[in-house]
Amino acid sequence: MPDPFLEKLQRRAASSQKRIVLPEATEPRTLKAAAELRSRGIAEPVLVGEPDTVVAAAQSAGVTLSNIEILSPTNHPRADTYGERLYQTGRHKGISEDEARTRAQDPLYFGALMVAAGDAAGYVAGAHNSTANVLRPAIRVFGTQAGVRRVSSFFLMSFPDERGQFLFADCAVLPDPSAEELVEIAQLAAANTRLFLDVEPQVALLSFSTKGSADHPDTRKVAAAAETLKARAPNLATDGELQADAAIVPEIGRRKAPASAVAGHANTLIFPDLNSGNIACKLVERLAGAAAIGPILQGLAMPANDLSRGCSVEDIVNVAAITSLQSRD
Repeated sequence: MPDPFLEKLQRRAASSQKRIVLPEATEPRTLKAAAELRSRGIAEPVLVGEPDTVVAAAQSAGVTLSNIEILSPTNHPRADTYGERLYQTGRHKGISEDEARTRAQDPLYFGALMVAAGDAAGYVAGAHNSTANVLRPAIRVFGTQAGVRRVSSFFLMSFPDERGQFLFADCAVLPDPSAEELVEIAQLAAANTRLFLDVEPQVALLSFSTKGSADHPDTRKVAAAAETLKARAPNLATDGELQADAAIVPEIGRRKAPASAVAGHANTLIFPDLNSGNIACKLVERLAGAAAIGPILQGLAMPANDLSRGCSVEDIVNVAAITSLQSRD
């Protein structure tokens, strides 16, 4: 059964028809997703690769690439311009002009350079490449938002029933965030709750302790982050440290944290480390039946997103739609 929330995201993306770069242009799921994006009018997909090779891969995958743009990173009219841009961005780190031109022909870097130049709204990859390979071009080409120190990520977790939607962060990037990094993750996540869930964020910083019920360096880290977040964003509804049940179950929230306005009502869950975030995301998806959309990168200056290498065609379609919505154009 189609998820109404995901259909709404796709309709929102379709209203602006953004160009989304797909650098993994010979990967079968990516090719099928490009065809879906085009046929459903969600975005304008741009495949990066040598046209003959891409067309051959599409034929092997049984995909028709009607009206889908294929760009060669070696013969594109702006290839030299992109190479020069990469050189200017990276020369202080020792990259030579020749190295920059060569690297700019890599489809992932080419995609990032297209986005930086305003020739596309964002790029999506990861069906074949690792998270590090997908993230590296974005960091080197356009970097983070002003004031943001570290890129992190979130998942949109959607239930097709009355449980609704949640935002989980960070579930894919930072293995062991400090208290200061948890604050940054939470602030970025709150903004994304407003953007994608279209509700006011109720932010819970999660732990195995609720309000001092256990004392451990890990729980103290979360409690410190919660205090800093309250001071830094006094108008944001947030609390911590909270156990997961206290964060989302009203009855338990009232019992464990009776003075909290967030306990029992949280829609934005901030995990203390990558172990807990990634495990929770996958368990909620596989055992509780939620759709897990992501990981979506947050904190970058321009949109770029990673895929799980186990992603489906529909996962790629959904992440491309979200990438469109992240664009400020």
